[in-house]
Amino acid sequence: MLNFTPTSKFRTLLVLGRVSNLPTVWSNCAAGWLLAGGGKWASLIFVSVAVSFLYIGGMFLNDAFDVGFDYNHRPTRPIPSGAITQREVWLWGFGWMILGVVGLMCLGQTTAILGSSLALAILIYNLIHKIMIIAPVIMGGCRVLVYLIAASVGVTGVTGESVWKGLALGSYIVGLSCLARKETSKVRIQYWPCTLLAGPIIIAWLLDDGADARAAVACSVAVILWAAWTILQTLGREHPNVGRAVARLLAGIALVDLLAVANCPLPVAAVFIGCFLLALTLQRYVPAT
Repeated sequence: MLNFTPTSKFRTLLVLGRVSNLPTVWSNCAAGWLLAGGGKWASLIFVSVAVSFLYIGGMFLNDAFDVGFDYNHRPTRPIPSGAITQREVWLWGFGWMILGVVGLMCLGQTTAILGSSLALAILIYNLIHKIMIIAPVIMGGCRVLVYLIAASVGVTGVTGESVWKGLALGSYIVGLSCLARKETSKVRIQYWPCTLLAGPIIIAWLLDDGADARAAVACSVAVILWAAWTILQTLGREHPNVGRAVARLLAGIALVDLLAVANCPLPVAAVFIGCFLLALTLQRYVPAT
């Protein structure tokens, strides 16, 4: 019978939930909500909590689905290391998912449909991501749905702008997800996915004009510099550290979200920068991947 201290078990749960990435989920929700004209803060907080439950549940289920792979390639993960049983992870994962879906169902029909779609996409991704090349596209679709879910509780609801900027974020996610697939592989890394990281910049330049365009330029520079620095520091070496690159690019999602609402007031921009810095800080204690 396994016997762990409460502290070690709590850390195991944090690792399983990849909680260091939660600030990027919150910044996704804030961006989607702002693109829909904002509205009641209570709605943003409620939707952020519910989507966080779905994210955590999806991460738990990721380990449950991948247990065979992890025994062979990542034996330090919680299940193969013996820190927690696979049955517990299944229960935790579906428990979080149910909480998330039920929470979103309380916010109206559109939000309920989008939330259920997100839950289904998360399950499909976890089921196929080790065997099908299309998996990164599904992961990108999950983050697009987060934008749309948050927009659905805003003043204007889901609009063309929230869809297009959600797709821009999806492009960024597909790019880093393609890189993440090589994290445990010994094959040569293909750098073409890095071009997909530019998706948010291209969409912002196409959609924004006037003051929005000027603000988008400044935010684009931040995204470009962060992505370029990450790629050069972690991938542009003889023995690239793919995991570190993916973790830093994950934190950069908050900067992409800021680009989506580039012309927001400075206090709001500070929230996105805070999410970026918080994600980086949490990665020092809880692995992002």
